[in-house]
Amino acid sequence: MSDNSKKGKVTGLGGVFFKSKDPEALKKWYENNLGLPCDQHGHLFEWLQTDAPTKKGFTQFGVFNSDTEYMQPSQKDYMINFRVDDVVIMIERLKKAGMKVIGDIDTYSYGKFAWVMDPDGNKVELWEPIDETFE
Repeated sequence: MSDNSKKGKVTGLGGVFFKSKDPEALKKWYENNLGLPCDQHGHLFEWLQTDAPTKKGFTQFGVFNSDTEYMQPSQKDYMINFRVDDVVIMIERLKKAGMKVIGDIDTYSYGKFAWVMDPDGNKVELWEPIDETFE
């Protein structure tokens, strides 16, 4: 089995994102009532990776303004982000399977992102992280 046949899999939860009519007030609520300190993006959880216990991983809790277009074409008020080991291989496989892929793969200093729609109309974000940029 080649290395590529093992790639293109979900490795964990990258984030949970949802809309709010008043994101700043809602982030304050989470901070004041649940002890979840939030910055402009929400809260970034830090943890250690199972397969590399000295390496950190990150999961984002994010609150968006209710008029954001980031979750389109989904009509839902939330979006799940999954961490993946190779977003290029995963997107190629999903396209071959007939999955609806949204846009192109975007690359940033903290990783690569791609989006697909699930059968229920939920936009799903796939993230191949570069965790070191958060340290």
